[in-house]
Amino acid sequence: MLGTGTDYRYRVTTKSNGNHYLTVSTFAPRPRQLCSAELAAVLADYAGRWMDWMEEPALRMRRSAGGARAGVRGAGRGRSRPPGARGGQATPPAEAQLCPRSPGRRPREYERAPVSAPAALPHSSVTLDDKVMRGWCGAWCGSRARVRWLAALVCWGALLVVALPRLQPPTPRRAPPAPPARLLLQSEAATSTPAPPPTAHPSPATDARVLTEEQLRADAERRLPSLPLAYWHKHQNDKNKFFKKKDCAPFPSIYELEFHNTYWQTLHTDTGVFHFYGAYLDDRNTSRIGPAVRILAVHDRIKPTVVTHCQLWFEEREAPVVVRNLEYKYVWNSKWGNYRDRVLQPYLMACVLPADVRHLVPASVSIVQAPCDRATNNLRVHHDRPPTEARKDFAICVKGLDFLHEDLSVRLVEWIELVRLLGADKVFFYELQVHPNITKVLNYYTEQGVVSVTPITLPGGQPNLPGLQHMYLKKKTTHKRQMELIPYNDCLYRNMYRYRWLALLDIDEVIVPLEDADWSALMRRVLPLSTPLQGKPPRSSYHASNLYFLDSLRHEHGWEEGVPHYMHMLQHVYHTRNFTKPGQYVKAFHETERVLALHNHFPLACLGGACSSYPLETRHARLQHYRADCVTALSKSCKELSEAPVRDTALWRWREPLVARAGAVLRALGFLPPHR
Repeated sequence: MLGTGTDYRYRVTTKSNGNHYLTVSTFAPRPRQLCSAELAAVLADYAGRWMDWMEEPALRMRRSAGGARAGVRGAGRGRSRPPGARGGQATPPAEAQLCPRSPGRRPREYERAPVSAPAALPHSSVTLDDKVMRGWCGAWCGSRARVRWLAALVCWGALLVVALPRLQPPTPRRAPPAPPARLLLQSEAATSTPAPPPTAHPSPATDARVLTEEQLRADAERRLPSLPLAYWHKHQNDKNKFFKKKDCAPFPSIYELEFHNTYWQTLHTDTGVFHFYGAYLDDRNTSRIGPAVRILAVHDRIKPTVVTHCQLWFEEREAPVVVRNLEYKYVWNSKWGNYRDRVLQPYLMACVLPADVRHLVPASVSIVQAPCDRATNNLRVHHDRPPTEARKDFAICVKGLDFLHEDLSVRLVEWIELVRLLGADKVFFYELQVHPNITKVLNYYTEQGVVSVTPITLPGGQPNLPGLQHMYLKKKTTHKRQMELIPYNDCLYRNMYRYRWLALLDIDEVIVPLEDADWSALMRRVLPLSTPLQGKPPRSSYHASNLYFLDSLRHEHGWEEGVPHYMHMLQHVYHTRNFTKPGQYVKAFHETERVLALHNHFPLACLGGACSSYPLETRHARLQHYRADCVTALSKSCKELSEAPVRDTALWRWREPLVARAGAVLRALGFLPPHR
């Protein structure tokens, strides 16, 4: 019997011993094994042919009579005679072997098969031997029903052969070994990684930059300007940086410093604790003590009696210069409140340079109690004197911004653009907690080089948690006023060589010249008028009287035509009838060559004699203060001040450029839609 597939054939032969053999041959270019599906097809086809043969009574009678063996050959599923069986009974094949077969077992009579393929084709064979079949199949061949059961079993076996391999789970592909974790931290690993295949998942857009050690130090110095990282890195391995002997005043490691609330460094003494914020070299000609390092600090005593020393470190010398602290300048007034121990008080300390190092600039300074103590603080000494550049006229200092939940971003843009029109070269902000939109504005102007932003915290046990800090400052107003003096004086000492005048302003107030185009023209007018009498000290500041532009006054009169509603100051053109009392709530231009310590409104101490502030005439300039209401201290007189308000559009002299510049910035920041 002969059957064919796509590239194989099979046939059944009967040998002299009475056994029947099923031989399968492939026509593939190379010998191959039949897959399970092909083997199942062969078995099913052979079983069908066997069943058809069993249904022919004549053939069964001939086989039972001992007919001669014959091989029935054919193609397809037509009816044909199967091979004979010993004893007159046909026996179906029972055992199959998949090859490739060895050449010695090629089927006999293969060349007699009526096929078109040459006998020399390589092939695979399956041989079925009917000897094994006789034991369990002989009794099943007597009836048609039994033959059908046999055919069903063969078909189910073929299905199992096909299905079992597919039911097995696929073998997972083994992932390539991961590179060592150390290589993932190196920049070379990123450059050598091959591009992912097109079907791979996209990589997350993370920051893969790796900073060098030098870049890390520069970033840390930018975030913490009081830390002398560059100087420490250069000299950290010097073994001779001590005073007189090895265990006396050794150069401190930055890893041994005692930091407090991020921006402060600490000294514990026998009588109290000091928190230091910054150190500055003051070599102004007006200083009577000569070059000295000034140190901004807070201390929990109102009259410090502890003796402290300054360990001064220089690039040009290995050993430090140790001097005694000259003074504790109290940067407050005892009449303003909080004049008691255990409340942090602001001080300005002074370390005078000895004659042999007065021509040098200290790199850092440490404050200790005894000269040989190992320091727990080390402050970088600021000396921002431009080498050749002439000083500019005006800069503005703004105390710590505390607007976490108030979006004053649009008002801030209007204010910055106004003070720039009036002559401010730069605005120096100190930041506590601000709204994200305010941060967006500050970042924009920082990139333009117009503003500088310095983060700051409250020292000691005062809260710095967002929200809680705002509640604390609103309740503890005297503590707030005392802590404001730290950023004001830091701004003075870091900019006294760059600018002639500094103004300490809030973002809701501005000094407005009434007869001049800007502040420079105003000061050219004022300086001849402010010359002191003979024998009197030179002027240290020029202050403007305070005039309130209250929100309630604008609400009573509606919006102004021709001015965008979001321009707060331009919309508020009604002010109180009178100024506040002379000297109350004034703001000033401070002479950087004269002032030693600054307060919000006046200088507290000056160089070259007593402080002398000149009051600007109200016909020349005034402080326009834009508030929702009067300050708490004026709550009783505020109603009287607000009676019969006066319409005043003096600020409209800068209306057109101010609206244009503020609008351009607001559009650039996305706060206003672009022009159509």
